[in-house]
Amino acid sequence: MKKSMTLIWLVVAAVISFSLDSDCFARKRTKEPVYKNSAASVEDRVSDLLSRMTLEEKLLQLSQYTLGRNTVENNLGEAVRDVPAEIGSLIYFGDDAVLRNEMQRKAVEESRLGIPILFGHDVIHGYRTMFPVPLAQACSWNPEMVRKSCTVAAQEAYSCGVDWTFSPMVDIARDPRWGRIMEGYGEDPYAASVYCRAAVKGYQGDDLSAENTIAACLKHYVGYGASEAGRDYVPTEISDQTLWDTYLPPFEAGVKAGAATLMSAFHNISGTPATGNRYILTEVLKEKWGHDGFVVSDWDAVRQLVNQGMAKDAKEAAMIAFNAGVEMDMVDDLYKNHLPELISEGKVRMEQLDDAVRRVLRIKFRLGLFEHPFASETPQEERYLFPESVALAEEAAAETMVLLKNEGGILPLNPECNLAVAGPVALSREVHNGNWIARARAEDVITVAEGLEKEFKGRILTAEGCGFEGDDRSGFEQALKAVRESDVAVVCIGHKAGWSGENCSRSTIEIPQIQIDFLKAVKAVGKPVVTLVSGGRPLDLREVVDNSDAVLMIWHPGTMAGPAVAGILDGRYNPSAKLAVTFPYSTGQIPIYYNRRNSGRRGTQGLYKDIQSEPLFEFGYGLSYSTFEYRNLTLDSDKVSPEGKVTASVEVVNTSSRDGQQAVLWFIRDPYSLITRPVKELKFFEKKMIPAGESMVFKFEIDPLRDLGFVDRTGRKYLDSGEYRIMVGGLEAVLEVVE
Repeated sequence: MKKSMTLIWLVVAAVISFSLDSDCFARKRTKEPVYKNSAASVEDRVSDLLSRMTLEEKLLQLSQYTLGRNTVENNLGEAVRDVPAEIGSLIYFGDDAVLRNEMQRKAVEESRLGIPILFGHDVIHGYRTMFPVPLAQACSWNPEMVRKSCTVAAQEAYSCGVDWTFSPMVDIARDPRWGRIMEGYGEDPYAASVYCRAAVKGYQGDDLSAENTIAACLKHYVGYGASEAGRDYVPTEISDQTLWDTYLPPFEAGVKAGAATLMSAFHNISGTPATGNRYILTEVLKEKWGHDGFVVSDWDAVRQLVNQGMAKDAKEAAMIAFNAGVEMDMVDDLYKNHLPELISEGKVRMEQLDDAVRRVLRIKFRLGLFEHPFASETPQEERYLFPESVALAEEAAAETMVLLKNEGGILPLNPECNLAVAGPVALSREVHNGNWIARARAEDVITVAEGLEKEFKGRILTAEGCGFEGDDRSGFEQALKAVRESDVAVVCIGHKAGWSGENCSRSTIEIPQIQIDFLKAVKAVGKPVVTLVSGGRPLDLREVVDNSDAVLMIWHPGTMAGPAVAGILDGRYNPSAKLAVTFPYSTGQIPIYYNRRNSGRRGTQGLYKDIQSEPLFEFGYGLSYSTFEYRNLTLDSDKVSPEGKVTASVEVVNTSSRDGQQAVLWFIRDPYSLITRPVKELKFFEKKMIPAGESMVFKFEIDPLRDLGFVDRTGRKYLDSGEYRIMVGGLEAVLEVVE
């Protein structure tokens, strides 16, 4: 009996054990995949997902198409139907999140693995609320303003379903004939580096997965701003030394700031196209700098390796670009079409394909797309043009406008005076948004005339006077009549929005003759003339300066153009901007920039014989309604070791009766070096408000290797011993580096 009971209990125990084992096994079989577990690390999730993917699924993750270019409502369903659910990324042209979410739902619910799509867009200087173009922003010398403007742009883009912006552009540009100079931060590597970090911080915040943040993309990697004669897409000649000391620093700064992605460039660099350049894309970016995000090609740039003569056909172009280090193929579909065959032929390694997919997935996980794949579908008023965003746009516009001339202190104007406001820019809305306007609308813009009418108490007479170009002078007389009946003429001239930007190269930087003739006619009336100049590049302003009492470079200032201009003209805003790019005397001087190297002859040898050799307006030039004096430049030590630190100080006195902001730019010079260096190099800048009649001390803490050192043609940073010059505000001190 005892044995029988024992046997029964053994059977029961076995059944229970089998049942428990079966339940455990069933749970293991139905356990959620690691890549769907938000508590797992990003790297573990990426590895798990990658292990489950087929070759076709991997290739689609490396492909980017477009969505939303055809916004006819009846075609929206068809647009989604035509895009594979497994696609890695889409450039999204929609105005709201509805179509985006429809496509995302297809990816998440209809694909085998449910990998969300990454939606990108060109958000360059605002999404709906437009800020000044980036070149203008650089003239503010206020990185915090740049950060804030990018934060607003990210919030508005995010609210419409954009996860990723193809910005900031940090190409160093020294040829104003190049239309894309408006997209970057000017001619100086240090300034561009500072603004790059600010932009990345503004777009990405502290946490990419947080609401209202989007991934940044540094472009165009690298040296696109060196385009020969200012023409897009053409070959460039850039030495290894110049690559490292001029063009790479802003990109390195952005990578160190955490930029999620980079975009390869169109151009050919000394024989090797950027999109097929393994040295910059892999050896520098990934191996030297340790970037773990991905590189996307520029539009159709992989296919263009055939045009450039590097690849014989599309298949070879795909092989070259992929092996060089371009992970995502923008729109030309060459990776999906040719990588399977290239892998089977052993010309592309499977390990490299997996690394590329890993990089794309890593960014998607960091963005939180697997947990929150859909964007909120909210009304327009809950997405953009918030009062605080518009107020920031006005402040930014005012802080970027450069006062180039103010003869006799004509500005600021008496708010009671009568104004004649004329010229093609006076009543235009489109001109102020500039190029690369994302989802901006002209009707959101407040014109110059509207801004002045609201701010000034006197009579405002408006007239177009002339167009942007052509020979029609029929509007001259009406405008001149308004000038005769007013106290001051405000002449608004310059370039159209579409005259700068991609594929907008121009052979000269002149303002069309019809506008100059109109300005001269206004000047001949005999009334004071204040000229506002709109544009996205440095312009030839010789005749503008000669025929104006005051000149204000307003650039393309964005949504709040009118109030910003009005605030400067009546003194509500005190101008504080300084040029972040040199304004040539004429087109014939190009290229001209402040940080050139010394020539081989001195005196007048090698200079132009028919025009002056100095620019019309130099880098760092800009007037204010306040006046400032620099005094007492001191170093806390006149010697420093390579491992030491030294602080330079200068007193800046506001010698006027008006509070004003002053941007203090610190330069260094190494007079003698085996690798010759520029005549001066910007190393630090700071901007502060200085009350009227008071002084403020500005300090520059010098780290010898960082601030006095240089790079060789391999990117190695080094520091020479010897004397260096510390320069600020026309003052100079000598610092010796001793071993």
